[in-house]
Amino acid sequence: MADWDLEVQIFEELCGLPLLDAHSHLVGGKLAARGLHDILLYHMAVSELYAAGCPSGQRLTQYPGWPDREEAHRRLAEAVPFLPLVRNTSVTWGVRQILKDLYGWQEPVHAGNWRQLDDLVRERADDRAWPRAVMRRTGILRAGTEYARREGGADGDALFYALEWAFFTRCQWGEYDTALYELERCWGREPESPTPIGPAGRPPAERTIRTVEDVHEALAHYVDRIPVREIVATATHISMDIDLSPVTEGQMRDALARRSEAGPRDRDIYASYIHEAYLNELERRAWPLVFQFSFGAEPLPHETASRLSTRAVAQLAETVSRHPGIRFQCFLASRHANQALCTLCRELPNLSLIGYWWHNCNPSAMRQVMEERLDLLPLNRHVGFISDAYCVEWAYAKAQIVRRVLATVLARKVLEGQHTRAEAIDIAAASFYTEPVRLLGLDTATH
Repeated sequence: MADWDLEVQIFEELCGLPLLDAHSHLVGGKLAARGLHDILLYHMAVSELYAAGCPSGQRLTQYPGWPDREEAHRRLAEAVPFLPLVRNTSVTWGVRQILKDLYGWQEPVHAGNWRQLDDLVRERADDRAWPRAVMRRTGILRAGTEYARREGGADGDALFYALEWAFFTRCQWGEYDTALYELERCWGREPESPTPIGPAGRPPAERTIRTVEDVHEALAHYVDRIPVREIVATATHISMDIDLSPVTEGQMRDALARRSEAGPRDRDIYASYIHEAYLNELERRAWPLVFQFSFGAEPLPHETASRLSTRAVAQLAETVSRHPGIRFQCFLASRHANQALCTLCRELPNLSLIGYWWHNCNPSAMRQVMEERLDLLPLNRHVGFISDAYCVEWAYAKAQIVRRVLATVLARKVLEGQHTRAEAIDIAAASFYTEPVRLLGLDTATH
């Protein structure tokens, strides 16, 4: 009982600490859930429901669009019968915390009451005071989100921005020329939302890359359009499946000529060549931006799976070492790579780790990740919290889960004599806010 009492006491103290939410997908002016679908059909919840037998596994309409009431209700009606089969998961734990703590709803959601609950959520969707109240209750002082979701700067006092636009090193299911398409869709355009994950299809690009010269012209346009004064980071994904290796101009020319019949090796050439050229340009300009990237979540038809490649970890180390003028920051989706990445951070001062992303965002994975990072890394080499939330309600749930798990980890360290209780709280405060602010440059930035 004494051990549990200590965990509870530490958790209560952690709830009083400020948080920097270093990565979310909140939309300026529309921070709150637009309906029950934003809570119950968060994309990780959709994956679980699909696994339980729900017919639909794809995400609902994504920003800049919104699910209309017909789509939202159709998907909710389809999903609700499968809720009893996912009642054991940590995502469902998050749903329960949102409904109970924020909406005062404690009944199980079922076919007879979900519409009533949906009305309750929709009543607060456009109440400008509601999301700020949730953020205050959560302890989030500022949240990072996509530049394309800033909506003219609405809620700009509570948000800061990262540019998610082209993903040159991300794989999409069944594609081998993704890197080229990602560059093409941005060529001649201004920054906008990234290509969604999954089988939504890809609209034709306005311009086509046919030559190496086209690659460099399109990339120059891309870099010139980066709104460096309005963002603190760029964000992308580095796929474990791509063999990132040095590529010559000749190899790139040959691969471009094979585009209509491209395979895995051509995919690697396209991504490697564009990625390296992009990093060279960022380093040359010496902008005060963090290069954020996700790692370890690989495509399936609807979402991703957590997969590890030790080759990719080694190639990441080579890339970070080759570009000492760029500050790299990794969102990790595979707990199995965490120790390896911690050891990289110890020897590569321009690499840091951030939060618990996607398939790591559950208590069992968090415990391992937290313990390893706290044992292996200085506090200024990792960020303690991201929500990856699309509404403030999910930021609340993620924060509660992270705090509860961290309380368990810190209580154990206090009982083992590694820290005093006061030291443990001070470490949490640094991990949650002080050091993330410095790592992201928010202590000097005006974004």
